[in-house]
Parts: sequence; structure tokens; C-alpha cells
Amino acid sequence: MNHSGFNGGLAPRRALDGRASPPPTQNSGLRARQRELEQKLAAVQKDYADLHTALFEAAEVHRRLCAPRLVRHGAFEIASEIFALRQLPGDFFTVQEVESGLVFALGDVCGKGLAAGMWVPYLAGLVGTHAAATLEPQTIATAVNHDFCRMPSVPLASLFLAKLDAFTGRLEYTSAGHPPALLLRADGQMQALTEGGPLLGVLPAASFVQGRIELGPGDVLVAYSDGVLDSLNSLGDDFGYERLRSHLRQSGKSNAGEIVFSMLGAVQDFAAGHPVADDISLIVVRRNPAEAV
Repeated sequence: MNHSGFNGGLAPRRALDGRASPPPTQNSGLRARQRELEQKLAAVQKDYADLHTALFEAAEVHRRLCAPRLVRHGAFEIASEIFALRQLPGDFFTVQEVESGLVFALGDVCGKGLAAGMWVPYLAGLVGTHAAATLEPQTIATAVNHDFCRMPSVPLASLFLAKLDAFTGRLEYTSAGHPPALLLRADGQMQALTEGGPLLGVLPAASFVQGRIELGPGDVLVAYSDGVLDSLNSLGDDFGYERLRSHLRQSGKSNAGEIVFSMLGAVQDFAAGHPVADDISLIVVRRNPAEAV
């Protein structure tokens, strides 16, 4: 009997392209490799989800450290807004009630994202600690800078710090390398608040000069981070100081919240979709023109 047909049926079948099918051991190896890659992908996806949750929680901590978006105290209202370039901003704004009014600070830690944002709780904590011991802005700034400089590999940071007397409207302030705040008087006059000293984190023994103004009915004070000035349009032009002054004049008769959103809207319209290069923060302090203090 010729068994050649029977033996031929046992021979390995060939694929249509002429190659032999992988042996069972090779198939097992491929399936094991596929399972390994699936497990690694699942682990990466879990790590990403955990990181996203951690960043969200860190952003929540930042929001709790900062003042509410609108604070009213006597005849004064303070509106603020912070837009982060990445998940965690290096800008912060704090307000503390004191016996005669408010102490507030706008800070900007140099850098972007986590590298800057992780320093915010420490720096904001220093401001709060020293503001509880004294109400003099220049003394607070001096102490904050001294402690800040003691930390290893400390970043640079700018700070605008002010104490507002809600009964008299007197505002004492100092700036640690921060862009000059703007004061718009009810009669349209404008001045820059330029007193201060160097950036925080440069010289441990740095001193700061304190300025003093008085906010009358209808007066508006605007403080901001350099992210506002440095916002670029598609031509590479920056928003700049003069545009900031111009838009403050245009919106200065509105309430504090409206001024914040009008000025930030002007920055957004100017950029017209151009990528943001830095965190953006803006605060507006306004004395009610119709209410006596």
C-alpha cells in the first residue's frame, strides 16, 4: 500500500506565501510578549492617571492658599485672577485681615510648572508668618527674603506686598523686584508704585524701601505679574506697559471684578491664540466711589 498520501497529510502545511506557520512554542512566546506589553501599558496608564490626580490635588492646594477671587472689606473690593501656563502656577495672591484693614501680597516664583509651583506654599507661608508679627511691608519683605535665601538652591521670586488701612484708605507697600503696580485716580491721573528693592533670593541682607499712597473714593490699584506684560501676539510684539495703562484707563470706572476680566480679555485678544509663555496674574483693588469709609 502506498502511504505517501498519508505521510504527506502529516507534513507541516505551508502558508499561502510559502512560509511555514510558526511552531506552537513560538506562538506561546508571542502571546507572552503581548501580555507583557499590555501589562506595561496598563502600568504606564495608571502612573499617568495617578500623576494627573496628584497635579489636580496640588492645584487645589494652591487655590486654597490663595485669596478668594473677590474680597470685600469696608468700602474696598479686591478682585484677582491667576492663569497657569501649566498645571501648577508659580504665581500666588494672598490676603490677610488685620485689625485696621488688610495685608495682601502678589508673588511670582521664577520658572514654570512644578519647578516654580512647588515653592509657592513655602513662600506664601513665609509671608503669612511674618505678616502676623509685623504690619510694616518693608519689614515683612526683609524677613521673608532673609528666610527665603537660607534655603538651598532657592529660585528667584518677585513680590508686591501692601498693607491697606480700610478706615483711612492709606496704603503702604514695597516691591521685591516686582513690576510696578499702577494707581489710577478717580480724576484720571495715573502713577506707578516703584518703591522697593531687589528680587527675593538674591541677597540675604537686602533692604527694601517702603512707599505710601492714599486710595480715595473711585481710585483703582492694579498689580500684576510679568506674564501680562510679556504676552506675545503672532508678530512677536509683547503686550507691554503702555497697553496695560491704556486698558486700565478704559475700564477704570467699572467694579473690581469687571476691571480684572476686561484687562485679561484685552491680553487674550492681543495674543489672539498665540501660546502663553508664562503664568498670568492680575489683582485690582478699588475703593467704592459712593461709600464713605
